[in-house]
Order: sequence, then C-alpha cells, then structure tokens
Amino acid sequence: MYLNKAFLYGNLTRDPELRSLPSGGQVASFSIATNRVFKKTDGTKQEQVDFHNIVVFGKQADIVSQYCKKGSPVLVEGRIQTRTWEKDGAKQYRTEIVSDYVQFGPRAAGGSSAGSQGYSAGNSSASHGGAAEQKSPKEDVIEYPQEDINTDDIPF
Repeated sequence: MYLNKAFLYGNLTRDPELRSLPSGGQVASFSIATNRVFKKTDGTKQEQVDFHNIVVFGKQADIVSQYCKKGSPVLVEGRIQTRTWEKDGAKQYRTEIVSDYVQFGPRAAGGSSAGSQGYSAGNSSASHGGAAEQKSPKEDVIEYPQEDINTDDIPF
C-alpha cells in the first residue's frame, strides 16, 4: 500500500487567488509558511521557515478565497504533487499540496466576518455546519497559575 498525505498548519503568505477552470469549476491557489525552532550543536536556537504552495478545488476554493486573507492561520490536509512543464525550452517544476480539506484557525479579536473560529472548508457538506458566528464567553478562558515552576520538580 502507498500513502501520499500531508498535514500542514501555518499562516497564509498571500491572499488566495481564485480562478475558473474551462469546465466551469473553481480553483484557488495560495501559499502558507510553516516554521520550526531547533537548537544547533553549539546550543544556539535556530528558526527555519518553509513555504508551501496549496491548491484547492470546487466549493472549497470559493470558501477559502472568501474567508482567508494574508496572515490567516489554516490547517491543510491533502496530497503532495509535483507538476512539470516546458517554458522557453527549460523544464519547470512546481511542488504543491492539492488540498482535500482546509480548516481555518482562530481569528484575531475584533475581526468582523461571517465565519467562526475554527470554521472548516472540507469537501463534505457536513463540514459547513459551523458557519454561524460564535462568541466565546469569558468563562471559557483558561487562567494559568502565577507560581514559578521549579525544574527539580519535573520527573524526567
């Protein structure tokens, strides 16, 4: 059995670009940035940023282009695909994620939109149930204790 599956969580680096296919369907393309922080051998922290090209088709493309903007956090689930073509006699390559499912991340406070926090744009109609705006009450906020953590108390 073979598996081609990608899960990415990051922020949009540009607004989605919506286009129409000759068949009448919609396709949206955008890119997201992901980062990771690691320690180098000398003990200094290093941050690495990767950029990923995302392609979304159909109704999902309409929803993504309507609700997502540059800087929006999204979770993308899909498959990796590399396309090749000829341009000016040179072979060109583009690796992208063809999305099966996009879930929107939390929105900034005070943002006005019809979408809610965590709204998803999947291929099934059942995933559109969270489209109504939801406000979280103040009781749902997690309050962390202010006490200091002693590293000697950690068992590992």
